[in-house]
Amino acid sequence: MRPKKIEDVVGQQHLVGKGKIINRMVKAKILSSMILYGPPGTGKTSIASAIAGSTKYAFRQLNAATDTKKDLQIVAEEAKMSGTVVLLLDEIHRLDKTKQDFLLPLLESGNIILIGATTENPYININPAIRSRTQIFEVYPLTSNDIHNAIKRSLEDKNDGLGNMDIKINDDAMSFLTNSTNGDLRSALNALELAAKSTKINNEGIVEITLSDIEACLQKKALTQDKNGDAHYNVVSAFQKSIRGSDVNAALHYAARLLEAGDINSVSRRLMVIAYEDIGLANPPACARAVEAINAANKVGLPEARIPIADTIIELSLSPKSNSGIKAIDSAIERIKSGNYGEIPNYLKDSHYSGAKKLGHGIDYKYAHDYPNDWVKQQYLPDKIKNDEYYEPKSNGKIETAYKIQYEKLINAQRQNNGGSK
Repeated sequence: MRPKKIEDVVGQQHLVGKGKIINRMVKAKILSSMILYGPPGTGKTSIASAIAGSTKYAFRQLNAATDTKKDLQIVAEEAKMSGTVVLLLDEIHRLDKTKQDFLLPLLESGNIILIGATTENPYININPAIRSRTQIFEVYPLTSNDIHNAIKRSLEDKNDGLGNMDIKINDDAMSFLTNSTNGDLRSALNALELAAKSTKINNEGIVEITLSDIEACLQKKALTQDKNGDAHYNVVSAFQKSIRGSDVNAALHYAARLLEAGDINSVSRRLMVIAYEDIGLANPPACARAVEAINAANKVGLPEARIPIADTIIELSLSPKSNSGIKAIDSAIERIKSGNYGEIPNYLKDSHYSGAKKLGHGIDYKYAHDYPNDWVKQQYLPDKIKNDEYYEPKSNGKIETAYKIQYEKLINAQRQNNGGSK
């Protein structure tokens, strides 16, 4: 199922989508050497194959760890004879100095278009001489929708896929297959192929693949066998509510359920939501640390990802909590939905164009930095809603307590200026 042209690549649309950098290279036939880095099974080899197929260049694949300088020489000779060769060099971070010295002049001449593939951070683990001659692109775990589309394509493809078999995969099995490989399409397709070829054909000549078949072929247990996925969302809900309720052990338990099912995506997304929804202004540094930890977890992948995830769960569970941020923005949105919020005051409107003054825009605006403490009494809300207050500060944690003091000081001064109270 390896794609033969750039349009067939699954996922990575930030690189291969219409108008994006690799798509532009292919369309213009102006290729440069590159390094693709990211988790296994996310399309690094597929992108290289598609580039070669779309440009009609010869495509060769070697491994920097196991293939020798002699193997590189064979590719180099082919490039001299036939023109350009696209070389996918897997595990490029393990390229030794001898092979590197042989490759560098070939990259300079353009005889070889090198596409290095690695799961390691190239800025740390790849020699600067190679880095300086390549563009570096990061690839990301595929979404469940990407994997679902690729599986459907493989079931329909009679030449390269399983289209010649009459396969029926039930909804539970499909859902588990698309969500349990942590964005690794190769693992999903391998499991599908094994399930298709090891499941007995029924009396009607159909291969019926069930959830238990996929579990066996992936060697993972499904989190739930519920057709509508209710149990999955129940676990995610319990996970967030346990952190919100400051129960570390319950939060770790529900996270473990999700991680054992291979669902790092749900854990990562939910933790970021929790950080800003439930901890928020009570502990902003914890929110920033949560984002860093989740990025680290997704970089290293499972099973090691469980470590930064666990640290984050414990910190967020034990942190002071505040939902004042989400309440404030929701309150402001409700006012917008009401449709009765008035016009922006003229002195706040954009005045950086000819004719603005004729419209009265920007006149009498008070520039806060020209006043003591960088603040001046001035109405910013439209007249109709000038006394609206959306933010209701809490005193949970020293940071938001400080914000509360400052907010109350400013809002009291503003109320006097606006001539009224809430």
